[in-house]
Amino acid sequence: MPDVAERFHDRVRYERTGHVATITYDRPDKLNAIDGAMRDGLNAAFDRLRSDDEAWVGVVTGEGRAFCAGADFTSERNPAGEFPGSYWERPTVNSFESGWEIHKPVIAAVNGLCLGYGLTLVTWCDIVIASDRAAFGFPEVKLGVPTIVGALRLPGRVGWQPAMELLLTGETISAARAKEIGLALQVVPHDELGSAVDAFAQRLLAGAPLAQRAIKEVARRGPEMSQTDAIRFGETMRRVAGSTEDAKEGGLAAREKRSPRWQGR
Repeated sequence: MPDVAERFHDRVRYERTGHVATITYDRPDKLNAIDGAMRDGLNAAFDRLRSDDEAWVGVVTGEGRAFCAGADFTSERNPAGEFPGSYWERPTVNSFESGWEIHKPVIAAVNGLCLGYGLTLVTWCDIVIASDRAAFGFPEVKLGVPTIVGALRLPGRVGWQPAMELLLTGETISAARAKEIGLALQVVPHDELGSAVDAFAQRLLAGAPLAQRAIKEVARRGPEMSQTDAIRFGETMRRVAGSTEDAKEGGLAAREKRSPRWQGR
């Protein structure tokens, strides 16, 4: 049984066992397509991950046959939410997949179809482990609309030509092709997905959680800075992380030739 189990808007589950929190798209009858209520649930779940001090690693996956089939255009409520007239003057970073900053490591456990919104979220995860039944695509262009956040993020993730193949054709690629272009780190037999994700999460837990968050923040922010600014920022983060109890424990454990006991502080 998980240590923490919560539901948000009856469409998203948040479960934490030890220091690993799993967020599950839970609308399997609609292939986990995102409507307005699910958008609210996902935001609440990722906010919970961000604020849960005992959650050091996040996992996101889908219930049933799909990871996420994208936006639910049949819903009465727009999956992006209702916006006031000043919407165009406001930042559109309104969810994890659009760029919320969560510096904890996040693994995408892609169990099936992963389209649109779902793939945008996957491109913001740090590690992607896919079932051999998974499939990936940005179908928006076939609906007459552009992919925006995916177009900004995917070329840096997989390279220009593989990104354009996905974005401009709207076609779906297999898990094997996703691994070939660097979108997925691992592809495993479907029945082994859970154990593969658990094993990778345990590998992450061997590292100091605050140091990992510092590394991820530097990796995200650094490319947007000049080299000098990026190095100065990184050295500042090194000093911050180096003043933590975990940094002291890491040095002590090395001297005593034992495994460190991280506290996350």
